[in-house]
Amino acid sequence: MTFIMYLLLFLLILGLVAVASNPSPYFAALGLVLVAGMGCGVLVSHGGPFLSLILFLIYLGGMLVVFAYSAALAAEPYPETWGSRPVIMSVMIYVLGVLLVGGIFWGGWYESSWMSVDELMEFSILRGDMAGVAMMYSSGGLMLIISAWVLLLTLFVVLELTRGLNRGALRAV
Repeated sequence: MTFIMYLLLFLLILGLVAVASNPSPYFAALGLVLVAGMGCGVLVSHGGPFLSLILFLIYLGGMLVVFAYSAALAAEPYPETWGSRPVIMSVMIYVLGVLLVGGIFWGGWYESSWMSVDELMEFSILRGDMAGVAMMYSSGGLMLIISAWVLLLTLFVVLELTRGLNRGALRAV
């Protein structure tokens, strides 16, 4: 289980470096999907499969739609790729920064405390995330409606900000 956690966290940091170092929105989308997937994998291994599923669906369903519209409006004819010199230099700088910060905090890092929630199954009656599901549907319904409204409003705000001078299909005829 420790190897899987190492792999998930390594891929999470690799995806974060890919998003931070790439100036082109086309190639950064893959890094965003990788970060969302690995973050949800870490949540699943710590005992939150329903929370992980909801986070993954909301993130990819809501925010990547806004990202797709923004990337379509900011089209570049020749985008920077991961193999170009400026992107490789920024990747090396970010990886060096991660290694330096990891070296500073290495003494207080204990991998033996990484236990999945399934290893403690004989000590629990209920799964922790099932109580959260019941609470979300019983008293959190209003918050789900408000969250959906905020995502829709965010979509329209981003489209309005990235519209530019030409109005596309919304212009007056």
